[in-house]
Amino acid sequence: MSALIIFGLLLVLMLTGMPISISLGLTVLTFLFTMTEVPIEAVALKLFTGIEKFEIMAIPFFILAGNFLTHGGVARRMINFASSMVGHWHGGLGLAGVVACALFAAVSGSSPATVVAIGSILLPAMVKQGFPNSFGAGVITTSGALGILIPPSIVMVMYSVATNTSVGQLFMAGVIPGLMLAGFLGLTTWYRARKFNYPRLPKATFKQRIKALRESMWGLFLIVVVIGGIYTGIFTPTEAAAMSAVYAFIVAVFIYKDLTLKQVPKVLLDSASMSAMLLYIITNAVLFSFLMTSEGIPQAMASWLIDAGLGPIAFLLAVNVILLLAGNVMEPSSIVLIFAPILFPVAMQLGIDPVHFGILIVVNMEVGMCHPPVGLNLYVASGITKMGITELTVAVWPWLLTMLVFLGLVTYVPMISLWLPKTLGMM
Repeated sequence: MSALIIFGLLLVLMLTGMPISISLGLTVLTFLFTMTEVPIEAVALKLFTGIEKFEIMAIPFFILAGNFLTHGGVARRMINFASSMVGHWHGGLGLAGVVACALFAAVSGSSPATVVAIGSILLPAMVKQGFPNSFGAGVITTSGALGILIPPSIVMVMYSVATNTSVGQLFMAGVIPGLMLAGFLGLTTWYRARKFNYPRLPKATFKQRIKALRESMWGLFLIVVVIGGIYTGIFTPTEAAAMSAVYAFIVAVFIYKDLTLKQVPKVLLDSASMSAMLLYIITNAVLFSFLMTSEGIPQAMASWLIDAGLGPIAFLLAVNVILLLAGNVMEPSSIVLIFAPILFPVAMQLGIDPVHFGILIVVNMEVGMCHPPVGLNLYVASGITKMGITELTVAVWPWLLTMLVFLGLVTYVPMISLWLPKTLGMM
């Protein structure tokens, strides 16, 4: 009954158009003050202790690094490098877009940032070369979603905060699925380009490829700094985030010189604004999680599902359906922070690995970012391409279908996620 009241209240507040973070906070306060005896001091204490985790500090740093790289010419050089490697295949610029999104994902941690950085440069070039607007939009909207699967990933940090799973293990677990999904999306791009005979670029010479690699090397080296630093134990993920922000600043301002010192305060302000928004969502989601736990809802749900004889296969299918439906009305950070604490205890009781479960949730979030009505990547791509959301939805369906097939693979083949961290001795 408590669960029905809580979710009913949350749904009503969200339907009024209120931001999700405020809806969460108001739901918690209304329920606590009218239906429980929890003292107000406990709420205030939970607000502060909920965001006292060291891992949360990684979020503002990754956002800052991503913003420096977006403004600092790194994306353009990555596109040039990707074009020199795969541009001569069918749909060359489209394939270059997939590769460039995968590379940029490995330095930014954010899907919308990846779509903006790669899409704003590549989409006009694709249209100029003769590609239909819908083809370019479909490629970049879905490939941009790699931003939260290929580490570093802000959504993985959110999952870690919600469930106390190791961020380092999650980052390593995201590498193989991220590369696989990039391959799947590339294959779909190549197949459609070949089918409709879309343009190809002239094959780059060895000299041109080396030149493109040399120019993009400073940006690509950030992947080594973050992943190498975490794997070797030199940095914790949070320290790696701080290092990536400093490194991105140096590369953008002093090496590539595409960002002037005058522009730095604006980048800092934009990053602070986005970080504040995410931290506000986290704070309210922590309160919501506290309410759920105090009412015993996750525990009751776990008992009910296990008593009903729901095994791991049926449970994982149910999780996918729930998260895909949630993706229709909420953005990834909110979904992870609300649903992970509820579903996680059930997954643990059914013997599902917490890292595998985390990757499954992240892939669901990727799909959610690419379909209406609130797919963030759709809105970002819409702003770049000037296409309507309905038109974009039609444009992305071949790649979206590919992502759903991949989601099924990740769900039922845990070793895709777990092989690398186990091989590296991290698990």
